Amino acid sequence: QLLFKIPIFWGAIITAADVLLLLALNKLGYRWLESVVAVLILTIAVCLGIELSLLPLHPPEILSGLWPHQHFWSEPNKLFIALGIIGATVMPHNLYLHSSIVGTRQWATDETSRREALRFATYDVTLTLVFAFLVNAALLIISAAAFHHATPGAQAVHDIRDAHQLLNGVLGTTMAGTLFAVALLASGQNATITGTLAGQIVIEGFLGIKPSAWLMRFATRLAALIPALIVIGYIGEQKLGSLLMWSQVILSLQLGFACWPLVQLTSQASLMGEFRNPTWLKVAGWIASAFIILSGLWFIGYSVLH
Repeated sequence: QLLFKIPIFWGAIITAADVLLLLALNKLGYRWLESVVAVLILTIAVCLGIELSLLPLHPPEILSGLWPHQHFWSEPNKLFIALGIIGATVMPHNLYLHSSIVGTRQWATDETSRREALRFATYDVTLTLVFAFLVNAALLIISAAAFHHATPGAQAVHDIRDAHQLLNGVLGTTMAGTLFAVALLASGQNATITGTLAGQIVIEGFLGIKPSAWLMRFATRLAALIPALIVIGYIGEQKLGSLLMWSQVILSLQLGFACWPLVQLTSQASLMGEFRNPTWLKVAGWIASAFIILSGLWFIGYSVLH
């Protein structure tokens, strides 16, 4: 909509073509699909990098913002946004997707090959999550520097469209809004591809159903698309910002249901053998899982009581 002025309802329908893109790339090989995702990620990095270079940045303030302040727990709107960021960065379905990607590699079954596969998988997931963190951090920094620090008292930014329109004036170039929209398009396309693949993997893994690839991906895409179209048609385009935020918060609330069994299963010697989690990783995993779950429960309880 931002780039081509297409109504969101019809834009959502157009995204069904992602299934055709996925099928075409899969026929060429899984590495082609990974290459397209890598190009999308690079596009996001370049667009946000250019916008950051146009802003007056203050490193001490940026670093201080990494640590949650006291009012974080007492103001549910701030916790709401933080949970949304967690849900958007570590999406629960992607835990299954990353695990399944290891199985696409051609590795021997001896111990040395397994250790090598595990090492490369760790590199892959770590780099992915670090990049996701940097993208979210860049968006927060751009928002703070452009709409709050640089222009105090400026027009309020209520949704993505406001940000798109105001960036051109704040950054002093008409290219800023376009770069922002291109980054969003690449990000949305990337999330849609990985979400569709993750849906297929979860259904195949948990239900043991393995129909043809096109049928499974079409079904998982429709499962996401139809509810979205119903909601867009019912609430209208003006409230989509709230819908987007709530979808990320719900992902965050679901994350504990994926993290807890993940840590539990990968810590069991009967399942993992010598590849089970070391003690330090097990402890870190339980702490992280507990933090995510307690944050969600605190938010729900605080919201209900107030």
